Amino acid sequence: MNPLLIVIIVVFGIAALLTLIRIVRGPSILDRAVASDVLLTEVLCVLGAEMAINHHTRNLPVLLIVAAIGVFGSIAVARFVARREKS
Repeated sequence: MNPLLIVIIVVFGIAALLTLIRIVRGPSILDRAVASDVLLTEVLCVLGAEMAINHHTRNLPVLLIVAAIGVFGSIAVARFVARREKS
C-alpha cells in the first residue's frame, strides 16, 4: 500500500471520528445534517485520492452514488426543517 494513501486515510479517519462526534452530540438537527454532509465529503475525498494515487476509475460509480445520497439527504433535511418551522 502506498505510504501517501496511508497518511490520507489516517488524516481523514481522524476527521471522520470528529465528525461522528458532532453527529452524535450536535445540539440541533441542522448541526447533524451539516456534519453528515462533511462525513460524506470526507468519504468522497478518500475514494478520489485512492483513485488518483492508484491510477484507476473503478470507484467512480461509488463516488456518484455517495454524492447523490448527500444531495438528496440535504434536500430531505431542509424540507423537514422547513415544515417543522411552519408548525
